[in-house]
Amino acid sequence: MRQYRWFINIAIVSVLLDQLSKGLIVSSLKLHQSIELLANFVHITYVRNPGAAFGILADNSLRLPFFFLVSIVAGIGILWYLKRIQGGSRRLQFGLGLIFSGAVGNLIDRIRFHEVIDFIDIHWYQYHWPAFNIADSAICIGVGLMLIDSWLEEKNKAKIV
Repeated sequence: MRQYRWFINIAIVSVLLDQLSKGLIVSSLKLHQSIELLANFVHITYVRNPGAAFGILADNSLRLPFFFLVSIVAGIGILWYLKRIQGGSRRLQFGLGLIFSGAVGNLIDRIRFHEVIDFIDIHWYQYHWPAFNIADSAICIGVGLMLIDSWLEEKNKAKIV
């Protein structure tokens, strides 16, 4: 258990931050209400996303079972991989913990609300990136850390040969 402490700690902290931030948004803002943080760049805007990234599958009747299944399979896959590599590096555990927590955070929303709470609204004047949340950010950062870890691992192997 001790060898997985980085994974466990980051997963717990990240899920808590995700759920606390979403709770704050839901209790403080009305749906579609927006607060400007940086003019023409960053707003906090309360939206709900019934689909996946960029609203993919939002209108599909099988979206909920599909997203439940994908989240569960992803979580099991991450735990299997973590066990297989016996913890791995701190960077890899950190990345896997972020990905796991992102999947769990958005799964909690789908179970509670049948859609995901998003609120980070990045834009340049009228050109908007789709709103996202801390769970989405955790997944992206986690994948980036995994790629960096993989790249550094390959680089180290090349030095040995």
